[in-house]
Amino acid sequence: MTPYTRLVSIFLTFLILHTNVFSQNTPPNIILVITDDQGYGDFGFTGNPHISTPTLDQLAQESVEFTNFYVSPVCAPTRSSLMTGRYSLRTGIRDTYNGGAMMSTEEITIAELLKKKHYVTGIFGKWHLGDNFPMRPSDQGFDESLIHLSGGMGQVGDFTTYYQGNRSYFDPVLWHNNQQQSYQGYCSDIFTEEAIKFIENNKDQPFFTYLSFNAPHTPLQVPDEYYQKYKDLDPSEGFGEDGKPFYPMSESQKEDARKVYAMVENIDDNLNKLFSKLEELEIDDRTIIIFLTDNGPQQQRYVSGLRGLKGNVFQGGVRAPLLIHYPEKYQRSKKIDQLTAHLDILPTIAEVVGIDLPNDRKIDGKSLIPLMNGDASNFQNRSFFSYWNRKYPERYNNISIQNSGWKLVGKTDYQAPLEDFELYNLTEDPYEQTNLISTKTSKGRELKIEMDEFYEELIQEKHLVNQPLIQVGFEEENPVFLNRNDAAGQRGIWAQEEIYGYWNVLLASGTYDFTFKFVKDVPSQGTMYLETGPIVNQTKIESEGEVEFIEMKDIQLPEMKTQIIPFYQVNGKQIFPFWVEIHKK
Repeated sequence: MTPYTRLVSIFLTFLILHTNVFSQNTPPNIILVITDDQGYGDFGFTGNPHISTPTLDQLAQESVEFTNFYVSPVCAPTRSSLMTGRYSLRTGIRDTYNGGAMMSTEEITIAELLKKKHYVTGIFGKWHLGDNFPMRPSDQGFDESLIHLSGGMGQVGDFTTYYQGNRSYFDPVLWHNNQQQSYQGYCSDIFTEEAIKFIENNKDQPFFTYLSFNAPHTPLQVPDEYYQKYKDLDPSEGFGEDGKPFYPMSESQKEDARKVYAMVENIDDNLNKLFSKLEELEIDDRTIIIFLTDNGPQQQRYVSGLRGLKGNVFQGGVRAPLLIHYPEKYQRSKKIDQLTAHLDILPTIAEVVGIDLPNDRKIDGKSLIPLMNGDASNFQNRSFFSYWNRKYPERYNNISIQNSGWKLVGKTDYQAPLEDFELYNLTEDPYEQTNLISTKTSKGRELKIEMDEFYEELIQEKHLVNQPLIQVGFEEENPVFLNRNDAAGQRGIWAQEEIYGYWNVLLASGTYDFTFKFVKDVPSQGTMYLETGPIVNQTKIESEGEVEFIEMKDIQLPEMKTQIIPFYQVNGKQIFPFWVEIHKK
C-alpha cells in the first residue's frame, strides 16, 4: 500500500466512524398520534372483527404495546397530562368547556422541552388547551400549528366551522399559525397531508410532529366512500362468545358505530400514507411513533368487554391502547402489563432525547424506558387517580384510584360511608363486575385514604385556584376572538341564547373596538351592555328589523385583571353573545 492509498484508507475509516458517531448522537424524530373518542375496542388488534385497521394492527405488531395504560375520562384533561406529564388539575385544566379548558402558560410542554434540543415542532388537529394568547400552541413551543378551535369542529367554540352544520368536517376554515385559512377536503385528510408536508420540509433535522385527529369525535361526519363499507353492518353481532361482557346497543347506537368505524378506517388509511412517507424519505428507522387515544367511546359499542364509556372512571372510560414504535431499539410485538398512563409520555420522550425534567414542579409521570428495558422496579406499588365532573371535581362523585390491581370507585356524594363505594380486583375481574367493598373493607379503607390525599392535594393546586387568564390587548394577539368554549359563568354554557357568561382576562390599557356576534340574529330596539370590572358601557340599537352583529367602538379601558361580561337586553331577555371580537387600536 502506497503512502497515498494508506492516507486515503485512514481518511475513509475516520469518515465512516465519524458518520456512525454522528448518526448515534442525532436524536430521533418523534411522531405523537392521538385520536379523539376512539375507544379501546375500536381496533382489530383489540379484538373487534368488524373494523378495518390494518395499519394500526401492523403497528401493534411492530411496537411495544402497553396493555394496562390509562388516560383521563375526557379530552382536555388527557391532552394536558399528555403534554406536561402532570395531573390535569395542576395545569389549570378542569373541564372541556365552561372556561375550564385553558392550560396555564407556565406549564412546560413536550414541544417546549424538545426545543432545547433544537427540534422543529408542529401540531396538526386538535389542541383543546386554550385558543387565545398565551395558551395557543404557538405560545407553548410549537413552530407550526394547524388546528381547529376548542373541543371539536362543529362545536360552539369552533365558530369558523359551527355554522357549516353537517358539513363542518368538510372544506373547513382552520387556524394556521393563528390565522384563519380555508382548506379543501375532509378534516382527517387535511391534518395528515399538512403533517406530511411538515415532515418533508424538516426531514433533515430532528422534528416533533403532534398529529391530533379530532375524529371519530361527534359530529359523526365521514366521506361517503367509507360509510358505504359499513352501512349494512350490524355492529352488535359476533360478541359474547369470549366471555367478555357486551352491552346492548340501540338502533341509533348501531348507526353511530357504523359512522365511527368508517371514520376510524379513514384515520387508518391516513396513517398508512404517513408511515409510507417516512419510508420514502428513508427516515423511518430513526423516527419514533407513539400512538394512543384520549378516552373511551362516547357511544355504546364494542369496548372489549370493559365497563363504562367516555366521561366515566370505569375501565371503558379511561383504559386506552398505547403503542411505542422505536425502530432497532426495542423488541417488536412486546407487551407490557404494568400500570402506565398518559402522564408517562413526556418523561419518556425526555429520557429518549437526553433532557432533564423540570425540577421546579411536580412531574407525576415516569419514564417508560426502564419498563421497555425489562426493569419494572419503579412501577411497583404505583397509584393512578382519576375523576370527572363538570366545572370542578366533586369529592366521591365519579372518582377512582387504583393500585396493584385494586381499584376503588366513588359514585356517591361527599358524605358517603365506605360501604357506598365500589371496590374491584382488576387482576381477577378486569370488567368490574363484582364489587368487593363488603368483603375487602380494609383494602377499600386503605385506598380511600389515598384517594382523599390525591383530592386534597390537587384541589389546592395554584393554577386551579387561580385560573389561567386570556390576555387581551397585547401585540401577540390582536384582534382577540373570545369563544363560547372558554366562557365561564353559568354551568353548561353552550349554544343557549339566554344564559349568563363571561370571560376571565388580563386586559392591557388602551382603546378598543368590540364586535358581538350572536347565536342567531337578534331584534333591534334593545340595549347592548359591556361590563369590564367597575367600568360599564352601553349602547342602544336604534335600527329596524334584526341585526347579526353589534359594535361598540372607542371604549377606553385601563390595565386590569377582570371579567368581560357582555349581554344584549331586548324584549325582556338578556342574550349572551356567541363570540366577541376585540380589537385594540
